[in-house]
Amino acid sequence: MGHLDHAAFGWLTPVLSYAMACTGAALGLRCTVRALGTTGRSRRNWLVTAASAIGTGIWTMHFVAMLGFSVSGTDIRYDVPLTVLSLLVAMVVVCAGVFVVGYSRDRTRALFLGGLTTGLGVASMHYLGMAAVRLHGDVRYDPMLVGLSVLIAVVAATAALWAGLNIKSPVAVTVASLVMGAAVSSMHYTGMFAVSVRVTPSASVLPGATAMQFIFPLAVGLGSYLFLTSAFVALSPTAGEREATASAQRPVESATAR
Repeated sequence: MGHLDHAAFGWLTPVLSYAMACTGAALGLRCTVRALGTTGRSRRNWLVTAASAIGTGIWTMHFVAMLGFSVSGTDIRYDVPLTVLSLLVAMVVVCAGVFVVGYSRDRTRALFLGGLTTGLGVASMHYLGMAAVRLHGDVRYDPMLVGLSVLIAVVAATAALWAGLNIKSPVAVTVASLVMGAAVSSMHYTGMFAVSVRVTPSASVLPGATAMQFIFPLAVGLGSYLFLTSAFVALSPTAGEREATASAQRPVESATAR
């Protein structure tokens, strides 16, 4: 059996991956709050932004954490198409869950369906990402821990959607995003602790790209997207601010008309 190290760079990758999960969660919650205060195309655009932020944050969290994953006795490579597919899965399923909640009139039913769909999608993203791992040996999973990781993903997704519907203040969003980041990280590491590897020594070259060749640049790019989008959301006026500005302009326009 190969020895698995989930933090080859010490606390760097766990802390950085947690920060990515929290950033994506916070941005997604703020965008959801903005969406629920609007209608029509504006609501749709905010929901798409929320879904992309949460999906990107979860995917970036997973693969930043994977930068610290190593197995003694073998190199590790990643299948590029499968890795990209895992990102698309994260985006699509989170988008589906967010839209169910954003447009449904039955909030309880929407939370159940949205949380289940999103949670299963997040778990699928995780295990698709693991299926993209290429190494000299066989990867096996503990079914109990896999099931627990899926349960954590569903609960975390449901909590995230509930927070998007019920939490409005910036302080509450910050606290909720910290909790959601911890839940996503817990899902990831529970899934990783389910892994065991039987190494088969070999001198053959593994297919795929190394983490530094592919995962790291992509994670940096997506992380930059999160921070830039966060700045955009922070600088964009809320519905209340737009209404206050419009109200302030009406007396001026009336006086000018006289």
